[in-house]
Amino acid sequence: MAEVAIRKPALSGLLAGSATVRLTVAPVATRISLRAPAESVSALSSALGVTLPTAPKTSGSAGGRSALWLGPDEWLVIDETGSDLLSLLSGAAALHSAVDVSHRNVGITVSGPGAEVTLSGGCPQDLSLEIFPVGACSRTIFGKAEIVLFRTEEDTFRVECWRSFSDYVFGLLAEGAEDASH
Repeated sequence: MAEVAIRKPALSGLLAGSATVRLTVAPVATRISLRAPAESVSALSSALGVTLPTAPKTSGSAGGRSALWLGPDEWLVIDETGSDLLSLLSGAAALHSAVDVSHRNVGITVSGPGAEVTLSGGCPQDLSLEIFPVGACSRTIFGKAEIVLFRTEEDTFRVECWRSFSDYVFGLLAEGAEDASH
């Protein structure tokens, strides 16, 4: 029998923050990068049990699953229930491309009254509630790393980054959290 390598979760056990911000590694999740034309959106939404948004900076969520609009034909689907998203999509009679990116990405939760200030230290976007409301998401940069940013609550964001950049992103967030407390 062949030996199987067990991958250690990135950022395993790390916590950081300050008096106004808490940084935690997001729960393990299944993630897919989904591409599809507009005429496939309805069938794919039904298969996934969550509405794929069709407007920029929007998301759809249902039952522990979120679909984040990244482009006119592109979504990041995040599922924290352990579902096999590729199996769900295999029965959809709709043109699409779905790639499991679960091990590529790491999620970091940034929460607390200083969350917006913490993220603004490395992200050029206006993250005010008026411009980036609950449910808003976008692919952007944080420092020198590409991230997907998702506002899940008024004072909570989910940062999705590539595993190879997770130490850098977490470290920069920890510095931002410290600055936010001053």
